[in-house]
Amino acid sequence: MHERELAQANAGSRTVSRRDERARARFGLLLAAPAVLIFVAIIGYPLVQSVITSLYDASLLRPGRAWVGLENFRSVLGGSTFWPILRATGVFVLGTTGLGVALSFLWALFLNESFPGRNVLRGLSLIPWIVPSTVGGFLWLWMFHGQFGVINGFLRTLGVLDRPIVWLASPAWAQAAVILARVWQAMPWYTLLLLAGLQGIDRQILEAARVDGAGNLRLVTRVILPQVRFILFLTTMLALIGNLQHFDLIWVMTGGGPGRATATFSVEVYQQAFQRWDTGTAAAIGVLWMGFISVVAFFYLRRLDVGE
Repeated sequence: MHERELAQANAGSRTVSRRDERARARFGLLLAAPAVLIFVAIIGYPLVQSVITSLYDASLLRPGRAWVGLENFRSVLGGSTFWPILRATGVFVLGTTGLGVALSFLWALFLNESFPGRNVLRGLSLIPWIVPSTVGGFLWLWMFHGQFGVINGFLRTLGVLDRPIVWLASPAWAQAAVILARVWQAMPWYTLLLLAGLQGIDRQILEAARVDGAGNLRLVTRVILPQVRFILFLTTMLALIGNLQHFDLIWVMTGGGPGRATATFSVEVYQQAFQRWDTGTAAAIGVLWMGFISVVAFFYLRRLDVGE
C-alpha cells in the first residue's frame, strides 16, 4: 500500500513538473514575442520582398512589374559585370580581413603589455571606430587626392616621388586605398575582441614559458596563438561578414571605380537600384550577395556552437 501511494505521489509530481515546464516555456515565448516581431518587421519582411522582387522586371521609373521568373538571375550570372563584381568583392573582403585581423592581433599583443600610458593609448585606438564611415571616407579621399593629398605631399617631401600620383584613378591603387581605409576603420573593433581573448590567458602560463627559455616569437606561436585560436577564428568570421556588407566608405572614396575595380556587391546593388532604377536586377544581385553572407554566417554559427 505504501509503495502504491509513493508511486502515485511520484506520478503526480512528474505531472506538476511537466505542467510547470510548459508554463515556463509559454512564458519564455511570450517574452521573446516582441523581439521576434521586431525581427520579422525589420529583417524578415524586407528579405522576403527582395526575393519576390528579384523574380520580376521592376523599375522605380514605371508603375507595375512583370513576372520574369529567374531571368534576372540568368542576366546577372551570364552578364559581363558579375565576375568583375565578384572579383572586386573578393579582393576587398580578403584584403581587409587578412590585413585587418593580422595587424589587430599585433596591436592587441602590444596593448596587452604593461607600460606607462597604456590606458590612454587604448582609448585613442578607438577613434577610427567612433568616426562615422562617411566622414572617414572623405578623410581618406582627401589624403589620396592626386594634387592636394597628404600622402603625395609626404612622399614627395621624402623624395620617393618626383610627381604626384592620382591614386584613385588606378584600379590597383584604388583597391589598395579602400582596403587601407577600411582596415584603419575596423581595426579598433578587431583589436577589442582579440585583446579580450589575450587577457583571458593565465599569466602563469606565459611566465612558465619564459622561464623555459621561450623567446617572443616562440611565445606567440607556441603559447599565445593556441590559447586564442577560437577568438581569432570568431574575429575573422565577423570581419568577413562585416566586410561583405560594407558600402559607405567605398562609395564615398571611389563610387565603385575606376571602371569596376572597387564595385563590390553592395556598390552594385546601389547602382542598379538608384542610378539605373532597375530594382529587379538589384534585388537579384542582393539575393546572391545575401547567399555569400549566409554561407559565411553558417560556418561562423556552427563553429560557435562547437566552441560552446
